[in-house]
Amino acid sequence: MRRPIAARDLWLLTAAVVGAVLLFTLANVALLVFGGVLIALALRLLADPLIRRWRLSPSWALLIVIVALLALLVGGSWLIGSNVAEQVQALREAIPRAIQASRAWLSELSAGRWLLELYEGTELAPEQLLQLAGVATGTVNATVGAIGALVLLLALGVYLAADPGIYRCGFVRLMPVKGRATAERLLDRTGHQLTRWMLGQGISMLAVGVLTTAGLTLAGLPLALPLGVIAGLFEFVPYFGPIASGLFIVAVALAEGETQALWAAGVCFAVQQTEAFVIQPLAQRWAVRLAPAAALLAVVIFGLLFGLPGVLLAVPLMVLTVTLAEEGLKLRDAGGTDLA
Repeated sequence: MRRPIAARDLWLLTAAVVGAVLLFTLANVALLVFGGVLIALALRLLADPLIRRWRLSPSWALLIVIVALLALLVGGSWLIGSNVAEQVQALREAIPRAIQASRAWLSELSAGRWLLELYEGTELAPEQLLQLAGVATGTVNATVGAIGALVLLLALGVYLAADPGIYRCGFVRLMPVKGRATAERLLDRTGHQLTRWMLGQGISMLAVGVLTTAGLTLAGLPLALPLGVIAGLFEFVPYFGPIASGLFIVAVALAEGETQALWAAGVCFAVQQTEAFVIQPLAQRWAVRLAPAAALLAVVIFGLLFGLPGVLLAVPLMVLTVTLAEEGLKLRDAGGTDLA
């Protein structure tokens, strides 16, 4: 005999539907808040050793971390600023040459010639040019909006890291009295998992950036520093990020010759193999171990749902989803949830 639907089941179903609708309606706001939470967790990750070792207040420890990061940024820019500026300018000048060299290389291949003919056979009508002009204007507006969102994201992260207890208590008080202990446990678990993920991801990004810069320098390739920085940043997006950065690095090296392109491809391949078989196993001692298929699906799913922000935040969103699912299964096995 079927169990009748209880009022609590209806409440949970209604809450889930309403939450899903609000999530998709306010997707940009939700992603902005989630990004701010990640920044807050990263700042607390750096501040917690000062709090434990020197018994500083969280506000003072956070202030020291922010000042140290700003000093590191300003000091590094001052020490290598001229060199970096020259290499960035050289990179901007090398991109057109890389495009031209890539076209010349593709023209020597049958499949490449087909791709070039397909690309060059596309003619733009006047109305399409007007649409492109609108896209360009929208791109400028999007860039300005992205800068504003970045500033807001940093400010939100600092405020959340300064006094997380206020926001934690506010969230918990939204839950029913019987469910507040469960809500606190979920917050602790998700915060712990996301912090571990950021630690492992930071190790991987730093290692890829340093190894790529060192490898390109040893191979005698130009623009090693900015290309290494690009490789480290692109490492944030699994699978697609390393592929995109590798293709870009090879294209830039191709402008200097096919031999340099082969060296660049070898460096990228060696760095990725080192990251996969040496760095990741070491980083996973502290980091969250997420199945490779789950990370790949996360990029596809959240990219389709939320666009580029979803791609950038795909893996931490999947970490959050998996953690909540695991906790939900534990509650179910324990006899139900007390969040209702």
